[in-house]
Amino acid sequence: MAVFTEVTREQASQLAAELRLGALTDLRGIKAGIENTNYFLTTEAGEWVLTVFERLTFEELPFYLQLMKHLARHGIPVPDPQANARGEILLSVAGKPAAVVNKLAGGHQLAPDLFHCEQLGAMLARMHLAAQDFELYQPNLRGLPWWTGTVPVVLPHVTAEQAELLSSELAYQQTLAASATYAELPRGPIHADLFRDNAMFEGLPGREQLTGFFDFYFAGVDAWLFDVAVCINDWCIDLVTGRLDEARAQVLVNAYAKVRPLNGAEYRLLPALLRAAALRFWISRLWDFHLPRDAALLKPHDPGHFERVLRERVARPWHALQN
Repeated sequence: MAVFTEVTREQASQLAAELRLGALTDLRGIKAGIENTNYFLTTEAGEWVLTVFERLTFEELPFYLQLMKHLARHGIPVPDPQANARGEILLSVAGKPAAVVNKLAGGHQLAPDLFHCEQLGAMLARMHLAAQDFELYQPNLRGLPWWTGTVPVVLPHVTAEQAELLSSELAYQQTLAASATYAELPRGPIHADLFRDNAMFEGLPGREQLTGFFDFYFAGVDAWLFDVAVCINDWCIDLVTGRLDEARAQVLVNAYAKVRPLNGAEYRLLPALLRAAALRFWISRLWDFHLPRDAALLKPHDPGHFERVLRERVARPWHALQN
């Protein structure tokens, strides 16, 4: 994503050789995003994405990389980490953990309609089911404990009105997480960051087909419904106002439920989880905006966007129709 660590052509060539990908022909930094360093790496064998991890450690990364490997083996179209001759998929570049994955075909669909949301919902449910038997465990590291610890850090940087909303919503989510109904939510590995720029589509306009999901580096074990809520809050809203497009949201939920039916607790708590998903990204964007790290090409996301989304989810709760 943003370039925090400069990777030289010599380093990239050595990595390509280690992975038996053929000679390096091109290396380009990727501007989007704010968490890791990413490069497009082109070799004689094809196109790849090199990620150098800036926050995640050598100890944390096996969960993410092995989850991607597991999903790929189960037919879910996700980037597949490449292994060296010793079978290692967790690598090292400039003393930092790194990985190389295949580049998915196609491009982003930044103006999704019902057709795209239907495909997304179905594939998301397939991904959740495919990950049920994944043996490694790691909690969602940007879940409630992180929100609780980070809100006090960002409060000095916001207005009194914003501070009131952050504090009251955090208290609401803490109460919700302690409830019996919340305990009924099915859980497993989730993507946790499946925005429209983390999926790829390919094909003629109006007939694009979903070719896969990528950027699993916020994944963790959490309520599957939280993943659905994250998607709805990005794929099914008006980006200017944060207002929900109920038709898109309903299509996404219906497509998901056809593959993995939702239980009663999930339908009841979806409005609350939509609020939770908005709060999570408002907090992280405030943190990145007010406490940035130095990086070439870095441009933090606007925190105000998810403030608007949260206010919309609080003011206009949406309940999906059960089919």
